[in-house]
Amino acid sequence: MRSPSAPGPISLEAPTQAPETRAETLVSDKSYATAVAISSVFGFLGLQHFYLGRIGEGLLDLSLSIGWMACFLSGYWLPGALFFVADWGHSTVVTIMLLTGNFRDGQGRLVPYPGQKLDSWRNAS
Repeated sequence: MRSPSAPGPISLEAPTQAPETRAETLVSDKSYATAVAISSVFGFLGLQHFYLGRIGEGLLDLSLSIGWMACFLSGYWLPGALFFVADWGHSTVVTIMLLTGNFRDGQGRLVPYPGQKLDSWRNAS
């Protein structure tokens, strides 16, 4: 009898999809230009995450923005500055990852820049 945690059988058969088809399934249906534009203008609010289907990350980014604004308006300058630096850093990293074609949508699919060469085996992880 097989235990419930034992791995299933290993298949040594070749994949049934052509490499081009596998690469196409790894590409997001979201627009690269729209994602970059939203991230560049409204990145500090996290709107690009909502557009790309990354709701949790969008809520985190939005709460960082609300946090630094609330702290500054309340006169708590140090916590406000810390929230602002965290929000700015996160937004900058996400925008750079989008610009370089290294960001994924909420379903784990790559948001490539136009003309980006896709290596389906490298991008599968």
